[in-house]
Amino acid sequence: MTDGTRRPLAVVTGASRGLGEVVARFLASAGYDLVLVARGEEALADAGASVRALGAQVATVAGDVSAASVRASVRAAVERQGPLELLVNNASELGPSSRPTLTHVPTADFERVFRVNVVAPVELIATLLPSLRAAKTPLVVNISSDAAVGAYPGWGAYGASKAALDLVSRTLATELAESHVSVVAVDPGDLRTAMHQAAFLGEDISDRPLPDVTVPFWAWLLGREPGEVNGRRFQAQADRWGAPP
Repeated sequence: MTDGTRRPLAVVTGASRGLGEVVARFLASAGYDLVLVARGEEALADAGASVRALGAQVATVAGDVSAASVRASVRAAVERQGPLELLVNNASELGPSSRPTLTHVPTADFERVFRVNVVAPVELIATLLPSLRAAKTPLVVNISSDAAVGAYPGWGAYGASKAALDLVSRTLATELAESHVSVVAVDPGDLRTAMHQAAFLGEDISDRPLPDVTVPFWAWLLGREPGEVNGRRFQAQADRWGAPP
């Protein structure tokens, strides 16, 4: 996804650790410059330094992507480097780590989960849409979850938000097709991350693979023409990524 005269630009949210940092490092190695976004300023600075060491130009924006001021800072960073070839909406909110049943999820927590996992990605896409439209083959990747289809007890708010994000992704894929902006959803699979550990407090999750297991998928996805995958939902740990949906 580059025109050969410049390094393509990507935005990755939730980029300070876990899957987001792995994706950022992969993209840097693949020749992308990056705008990295995350809530933890110190961890984000460390991630930014590790990505720069791979030869990428990196801008960091510390803050909650559900805040309009943070999205405006992301847009400003993109406008200094753009146009934007790739947006990875990875930042997510788990909800209460005690995993209450749906009828016991506090309303404020329920709304927070949907605000971060559904509304914020849509708002960030809208904020960055002019730069995406200016790119040659722009792609938006919304990070989903197996919880979107699993109906797992205790994961109801998170799973419902990711199911909504899946539908949002398919809808945007249709609505933005005339602008040549492609949109996909990606379920990275069960991973050994800090967020997953928070959902299993005190439990051993060492049997889950590290986020690096998804790197072959990212190499495959970014080797496709975005229009070929537009509207699809992928499982990063599946045996066959190109199988018909």
